Amino acid sequence: MKKLFVLALVLLLMSMALIGCGGEEAVGDEPEDNEEVVDGNDEQDEDEEEEAIAEGSIALVGLGHNISIARSRGMSDDQTAQAQADVTVAAVGFEEDGTIVSVSIDVAQTRVAFDEEMQVSSDKDALVPSKKELGDDYNMKRVSGIDKEWYEQIEALEEWMIGMNIEDVLAMDLEEGNVSEDMDLSSSVTITVTSYLAAVEEAWENAVEANGAETVGLGLETYINRSRDASDEQTAQAQVDTYVSATAFDADGNIVTTLIDVAQVRVVFDEEGQVAADLEAELRTKKELGDEYGMLPRSEIEKEWYEQIEALEEWMAGQSIEELLGMDLEEGNVPEDNDLSSSVTITVTGYLSVVENAFNNAR
Repeated sequence: MKKLFVLALVLLLMSMALIGCGGEEAVGDEPEDNEEVVDGNDEQDEDEEEEAIAEGSIALVGLGHNISIARSRGMSDDQTAQAQADVTVAAVGFEEDGTIVSVSIDVAQTRVAFDEEMQVSSDKDALVPSKKELGDDYNMKRVSGIDKEWYEQIEALEEWMIGMNIEDVLAMDLEEGNVSEDMDLSSSVTITVTSYLAAVEEAWENAVEANGAETVGLGLETYINRSRDASDEQTAQAQVDTYVSATAFDADGNIVTTLIDVAQVRVVFDEEGQVAADLEAELRTKKELGDEYGMLPRSEIEKEWYEQIEALEEWMAGQSIEELLGMDLEEGNVPEDNDLSSSVTITVTGYLSVVENAFNNAR
């Protein structure tokens, strides 16, 4: 009996020892090679990193352009005179390293027609739509070898640029006629692309900080109301004023950074109705003209145009579109705001309008 009791006790102790060993082994198990050890801090770090990448996706915004009057023509036996200003514009959002995140390209192709007496026959009070705004009415599809309108082709080009840097974009292989040879574009873009590439390149060269921006928009409006008829005192002249804006917005739609400029294009004709302007001239915007624009002698506050527009751009930062359009204006559409009255005395309605357009077009 005593032997049986001892034997039972030994067996009980052995069982307890085995259970104890098994528990220690379970605690000390190493994961297999394909198992993942999840650390709560690591997850948080990854989330913060992803959030930072998203917030910082647009670090810079640029506005680029090029201007041509090469297609203007003088009067002949077969046709009357006509001025044509082609203003190509690009608003581009970049990552810090220059990678394109957002791009919008458009063209203000503006024609000012004259009759046999060199009187303006175009509607001087009409707002001139851009190629994108014309949409199907631009009417390229009927002559397109790929059955696509201009806006469809430019959107395909914009999409192709996303994720590229300037070197990639400018390295595009071109066929005769400066058409893209890229296989990814051959079925969607057959328009001449050189002016669009040049505008995007200039946008990069002119880029400024836009930290915290989520979208970038392009605004564009064109007027011909300052064109003039021929008279006894002066010859005919077409004047095309294209207002442009590249504006970066944050997630709430507030302005982070805006760049505003005006292409003020004049095409002068002589007494015979022939173009007197240099058709191949390299034309500059108001900002590019700088002190040469010549506003300073006429400015009550002794500031050039570029100085006043830069003050307006700075004032806009941080504002919503509603706040912007709620600006109090004096007679002549000049800002009444105390913060601006000493730095901006130019008429601002056109500039407010193109920033609003940029908001509506932002992406």
